[in-house]
Amino acid sequence: MTHPFYVFGSYGFAGVMILAIIAWTWIDGRLRRRELAALEASGIRRRSQRPPEGDAK
Repeated sequence: MTHPFYVFGSYGFAGVMILAIIAWTWIDGRLRRRELAALEASGIRRRSQRPPEGDAK
């Protein structure tokens, strides 16, 4: 085995890991948005969200 094998192998491994982290983050973000949409559809709202105009507390 030669030196370039290790260099290209390490760059390849790092590239695969970066792509895996990007994919994981993207998929997780989509799942969280889907969960938030389901909660909001069931009537649960975020604390930071203002209530509708007719819903004064």
